[in-house]
Amino acid sequence: MKLEGRYPYEAELTAYGNGGFRFADMSHKGSILCLPSGIYAWEPVSAESLTLDHFSRVLSEMKPQSVLLLGTGKTQIFPGAELTRAFTQAGIGLEPMSTGAAARTYNILLAEKRAVGAALIAVD
Repeated sequence: MKLEGRYPYEAELTAYGNGGFRFADMSHKGSILCLPSGIYAWEPVSAESLTLDHFSRVLSEMKPQSVLLLGTGKTQIFPGAELTRAFTQAGIGLEPMSTGAAARTYNILLAEKRAVGAALIAVD
């Protein structure tokens, strides 16, 4: 039985780097999904390996008119056409940027009570 890593609330990210993230006085090694239902462990390790399957939770949970910040690692990498098309069809904005920029932007939009999520690939 595999347990799902999940923190059941939205939370500000207090640090990133060294292969993980800090939030809610805890730390997590690896990539994360930050959604309205909580923060989840996320398996991708590089933007190049992303597939539509990695976003099934995002596409089923987030509502139209919301935005997903995609932290693609140390540099900004644009997702492929299939992923972009799926977000367009769902009415969810997809904003790729470096993981650091995405983490900082997520905190700002979360504090403003905006409809936002983040998919963040861990960086060293």
